[in-house]
Formats: sequence, C-alpha cells, structure tokens
Amino acid sequence: MTPTTTTSSPLTPAPASFSFRHHVLPHLLAVLGLLLLVVVYFSPIFFDHKTLVAGDTLQFQGGAREILTWEKQTGHAPLWTNTMFGGMPSYLILMRTPGDVSQYLISLFTLGLPTAAANVFCALLCGYLLFVSLGLRWWLAVGGAVALAFSSYNLLILEAGHNTKSFAIAYAPLVIAGVVVAYRRNRWLGVALLALGLTMNIRSNHLQISFYLALLVLIFGVIELVGAVREKRLGAFLGTTALLGAAALVAVGVSFGRLYATAAYTKYSIRGKSELTSPAPGADKQAAPAPETGSGLDRDYAFGWSYGVGETVTLLVPDFYGGASTHALPKNSATAQLIGPEQAQNLPVYWGDQPFTGGPVYIGAVVCFLFILGLFVVERRLALWLLLGSVLGMMLAWGKNFETLNYFLFEYFPGYNKFRAVSMALVIPQLAMPVLALLAAWRLLAPGLTPAPTRLPHEPVPAEAPFHGLLPAAGRMQALLRAGYVTGGLLGLAFLAALMADTSATADNSILNQAQDAAGRQQMQAIVNALRDDRGALARADVLRSLLFALAAAAVLRAALTNKLTATVAGLSLSGLLLLDLWLVDTRYVNDTDFRANVAQETFQPSPADQQILQDKDYYRVLNMQNPFNDAHTSYFHYSIGGYHGAKLRRYQDVVERQFSGQNFGRLIGMLNARYVIQNPQQPAQRNPAALGNAWLVKEVKTVRNPDEEIAALATLDPATTAVVDASRFADVPAGATDPGAGAISLTKYEPEKLTYAANLTQPATAVFSEIYYADGWNAYLDGKPAPYFRANYLLRAMRLPAGQHTVEFRFEPTAVALGNTVSLISSVALVLLLGGAGWLAWRQRGQVASVAVPPLPLT
Repeated sequence: MTPTTTTSSPLTPAPASFSFRHHVLPHLLAVLGLLLLVVVYFSPIFFDHKTLVAGDTLQFQGGAREILTWEKQTGHAPLWTNTMFGGMPSYLILMRTPGDVSQYLISLFTLGLPTAAANVFCALLCGYLLFVSLGLRWWLAVGGAVALAFSSYNLLILEAGHNTKSFAIAYAPLVIAGVVVAYRRNRWLGVALLALGLTMNIRSNHLQISFYLALLVLIFGVIELVGAVREKRLGAFLGTTALLGAAALVAVGVSFGRLYATAAYTKYSIRGKSELTSPAPGADKQAAPAPETGSGLDRDYAFGWSYGVGETVTLLVPDFYGGASTHALPKNSATAQLIGPEQAQNLPVYWGDQPFTGGPVYIGAVVCFLFILGLFVVERRLALWLLLGSVLGMMLAWGKNFETLNYFLFEYFPGYNKFRAVSMALVIPQLAMPVLALLAAWRLLAPGLTPAPTRLPHEPVPAEAPFHGLLPAAGRMQALLRAGYVTGGLLGLAFLAALMADTSATADNSILNQAQDAAGRQQMQAIVNALRDDRGALARADVLRSLLFALAAAAVLRAALTNKLTATVAGLSLSGLLLLDLWLVDTRYVNDTDFRANVAQETFQPSPADQQILQDKDYYRVLNMQNPFNDAHTSYFHYSIGGYHGAKLRRYQDVVERQFSGQNFGRLIGMLNARYVIQNPQQPAQRNPAALGNAWLVKEVKTVRNPDEEIAALATLDPATTAVVDASRFADVPAGATDPGAGAISLTKYEPEKLTYAANLTQPATAVFSEIYYADGWNAYLDGKPAPYFRANYLLRAMRLPAGQHTVEFRFEPTAVALGNTVSLISSVALVLLLGGAGWLAWRQRGQVASVAVPPLPLT
C-alpha cells in the first residue's frame, strides 16, 4: 500500500497551524461542561454543604483517627496504630510516601473537588483524554467520557465508600489510551499517557482493579503481537513494547514504597499463608486455600460476591434482577397496593445470586447497542480485543457460578487468590465496551474525519489501521441494521425471560418467617407473591426502557447517514442519549437522599459508654461487643481490640476464630489489656477485672512443639502466670518456672511507633507485653541496645530480662518502608524526565504524518 497525503474533511476543515480557537478552546469548553455535570449531580455537596453517606469512608475515619491525630501533632504519620485489632501497621490504612511525586498530580485530575465529586470528575477527564487521543472530536469524546464515568458501578462504589477503587477505575482509561496510541498513532505520546495513567492507577492502591486492567492490556498485546508477526513488523512492535515496559516500570517504581510495604505485610495478613495446619472449627474443607501454596483467602470468602450468569443481562437492562437489595416500589405496584406505599419502600426486591447489593452493574443500553455495532464496523483486531476482554470480565465475575475457570484460576494463577468480591471483574467490560461503542459511532458518523496515525515516515503501519479507511454509506447502513437486529433480539429474549422467570429470592424467607400462625403465614405468602410479581414487572419495564434508548441511538445514526443531521449534531445527540440513559439509572441508587450534613459529626458522637471510658486517661484497650470485628467506630475513640479492615493480621484472625468463642474468652481479652467491655453503648461499660495491663511478669514459660499446639493452649491458659512459646520457632527460649520475686514492669511512655517501659527486677524474669507480635518491623532495645524478644501466647511479645533497673523500648522500624521510599523518589525523578522527554518527542513528530489508503472493512 502506498502512503497518501491526509486531507482535511469539508465537515471540519483543519487549520494549517496551531490555533487556540481550534485546538484548545473546544476541549477547554468540553471539560468545563463535564465539570458542570459533576456540579449538578453532586449539587447537595456544592450548594447544601452535605456529604455523601459512604460506609467505608466512615470506617476509614474511625480506623485512621490515631494516625491523623499524631500527624497533626508531630508532622509525621506513624507507621503503626494501636486503635484496631490490638495493633497493626498503619500503612494498610493510610500511608504517606514523601518520595512519591504522584501525590502532587492528584489536584491536576480532581481540581481539588470534594470527595465523590472529585472521583467522578477524574473519571470524566481521563475518559475524555482517552477518546480525544484516539482521534475523536470533542462532541463525541464527551459522550465517551460520560459512558465511562457514569456507569452505575462507579456511583455505587462511591456510596459504599470505596474511594481507592473508584480512583483506580478513573485513571484506567489513560492506560488504555497509552497502549493503543503507542502502537497505532504515536509511540511517544502513548508512552507518556501510559506512564501518567499507570502511575496514578497504581497510586490509587487498589491492586485488584490494576490486575483486571492488566488483563485487558495483555489481551491487546497478544493480538497486536500476532498482527505484527503476520505483517512482518515485529521489530517496530518490540521497540514500542520495550518503551511501554520501561514506562510501566517507572510507574510501578513511583508507588514502590506503598507496594513494597504492602507486599511485606501481605504474608502476615489473612491473604498470606497460615502457620496452622489444622482447619478452624466449622471450616469447610472444600473451601481451603490453594493446595499449591496454602496461602490466600478462603475460597468461599473470595467468591462470596459472584455475579449470576443470567444476571449479566443487567449490563443492558438495569433492574432485570430487581436492582438493589432494598428498593422502593412504585405506588401502583402489586405490593404497594397490597400493603400500602409506605410499607413497600424497603422490601427485598433483588433476587440475584449475590448476598446483597447496592444496585446493578449497568453499562447502558446505548453503549451496548453501539458495542454490538462496533463488532461490525471497527477494525477487526480492535473489535476482537474489546470483545474478548468484555467476555473474560463477565466470566471472571461469575465466580463460583463458573467453577471450571474460576476455581482453577483461584488455585493456580499467581496472586488471584488474594482477591475477593470477584463480581468486580465487570470493571473490564465497563472499560472495554464504551471504547468499542464510541469507535463504532465515530466510524459511522465521520469516517472521513478520522485523522491519520501520527507516525515517523519509516514506521510501518498496520494493514488494517483502526482509525482509518472509509466505510461506504451502504455498508454503514447495513451494519446499523444488523446491530439493531441483534440488540432487538437480545432484548426480546430478555422480555420473554422476564415473563417466565421464577423471581423468588432467598430474602423471601425472612418475610415468611415473620408469620406467627397459619393466618399470618397466608398473609406473608400473599406479600411474597406480590413482591415476585413486581420483580418481573420491573424487569419487563426496564427491557422496554432499554429498547427505547437503543432505538433512539439507532435513529440518530440513521439520520446522520441519510444527511438529515450533521456529524456534529448527531454526535452531540448521541452524547446526550448516553448521559440521559446512565443518569436516570444512577439517580435510582445515588440521589439527594444519600447526602447528609455533618455525617462524620453525627456518626462519631461518643455514646454514654464512650464518655465514661474516656475519663480514664491511661493506655488500655476496649472491646465493644456490638459487631466488634467489623466496625471501626470504637477505634475512633479508643484503643480497640476490634476494628474494620479487609486484610487484618492472620495471627489475630486465627485467635478470633478459634478461641474467642471459648470459655477462656475473659482471660484472652485480659491479656490484650481490654480494660473495658461495652455491652450496650447507652449503658455504662463494664470494667474487666482480668485485664493484665500493658506488661507483666510471668511465673512460668511453657513450650510447645508447633503453632497448632500454641494456639490450642490458649483454651486453658492463664496468661497472668504462664507464657506459652512455640519451640519450633523460638528454640532458644528456656522452659520452666521463673519466680519474678518482687519485680515489676510498667509502661512509662506511649507513642504509636515507640513504647517505653521501666523494669525493676530483683532477679532475672520473663516479661510479656500486651502488644501484637509483628517481627517485620518491631525492634526491641534494652537500655538503648538492641535486644532479642520472642512471641508468646500466639499473639504477644515477650522478653527475658536481667535483674536490676532497666529501660525497655519497642520501636517500629520497618526496613521495607525506608527502602520503598528511596525507590519511589528515584522513580519519581525518572517519571518527570520521561514525561518531559516523551512529550517533547511527540510534539516534534506531530507533523510527520503518513496515512495508508485502506479498502473498506468487510462487515463479517
């Protein structure tokens, strides 16, 4: 094929040289328009000074209270906190990495907007940059940005408080832009986009989203490799791949401090390998961790949130499975007419496979229609990539509902058993489907406007360039009809399924169980029957809704193809349909009722029990019996032996699961220095007489052969007098009685990262410290000199102390953090140089454009 000179389209004549009016102003106005959308959607934040009520955000505020308080007082965020689970590394909750330059880029993407609004604007901005970098005009790129940012899952996770996940998704389009642009348009621009996008994606610190994004990129790379081999341009492919690989390494390096510290912690967390060989009481042996490694999450826990195979239709039809777990039914619904509109507001409408849900993953009827259209009109390799990625994401999201694939991956794919809530894999089609959808719209609306790939003249161009080649009007109309037939067929099948589906749900039993007698059961059964009818009605109504939006999108494209609308007007109309489609569904689940003023102040009001305990100014711990190990409210006010975190220490979880339900519970929380127990927050807390204080001297050290025997010994252990030690791990610790005499040890100074004790011993003794054992960072010092210590009672630290007066210190000095910060600083410098150099080279090559005359793509 012979390179030809690119000509400007008569529809949008391109200026010969740089012009602010043509090259900057349209994009500036588009971004301002996207900002306006955010302000309108989150108007309660901007105009009423309210906050989105987000559960996990409040949990974070509870768990991070000590960290933020000490940072405010000292200017340094401590790396350990004692307010959750008796103590844990704080960089799993909040971590500052001084060498990480990406922290200064956040304001560039969020404009300093409040939480939630910042997340959505970031997603809009990155989505817009993706489509502009692929060559789309602003009037269609804004629709692509909306399709990516307003997908229902993005709003649902904000309501749940999953901010890190939200930002990781928001930055993903820049990574996609980087790899596609690097191979298909401009190598250096792609490198810059990838480096920037991946840096911010990894910085968001949600590795599961980064993992899914990597799978999508990997599929693209494999398809491009096959194409490069066939077209004999392997050298150019490998050169671009090497540059992208270098950019990826720099991006990882910028967040290396956070990643390395997290990796060092992971092996000690519930995502790491347990020392125990016997299963916990009541554990399902079939749900044991992977047999090859013995590490990772429990399989049932990991696959607890698996999307139903049939439930995947919610990508196209939002409330096909009822929507949210509790959903307000319309006043004319069968249930509302039976029991009244007021009582029909919070019933279990959802009937899918997940335990509960805040709403469906809805990508959009318009997006799905255009995605199907893209399979007919977009260049084969791009269409195949985005189709395979979407299908893979769906299959991964099915989890336990597709055991053949997912159980195999869980057991044998490296790192996969560290992830939970596999329904999150629908992020892959959430990213892939809008890309193909908007490329399809672009192919139909303005095939002559597509810019030529920006390449050096000597670089080979793929035979089927993705953004190039005219598609005849007849072919475009034919493709539009085929996409309409396929979409209509799918919606027709969905309507029939909604007519015939058994919409009963597990939650129905909770209604039936409310019956006290036969008459009551008959009444409850009538309510359940009405509820099942309403579920089917909701599904059928949304099928028709999706059909209307798909028809509207098809009508806009047909009007453009028949010259009744200009490309610009049609593109703006499609963007408006994309917005309206998603906006109306999003507001079903995240609307004005989800915003409240003074949320944190209302949430963290000290109860009467809290107020009583706060009068005691010592360092001690508190156990709140109200959901203790899944709530960080107590951590906001006290040093708690409970808390909320998805990766707590496995050692701590072992004791909770195996011993906290036993008869020795009082002594065990006593060795954790739980001085107060809250049974009812509105009543006085109970003083625990078994609390042993911050440190004490024992009369006997008992050794056991392995960790299983060590944790089993806790069932009868009196920790006030005896310490049990695992001889397989601490062989040099002598067993036997040790009379502490009149000796004493006490805490004299508390800091999160440094604990100081004064010991006054008449003879050598063994001291046990009511602090969680974590060898990878805590160092002991005796009179200022390093000293050995060991683990006792499966959880705690212990030391053998000589006679006399001594100062004992424990300092948290994790080497992983120091090393990681150094690598982050070096990588940050490299990132700045890379962005500057790649940007300069991309700018220099902007005029070196070559295009290839490509025959029309076949429609099959």
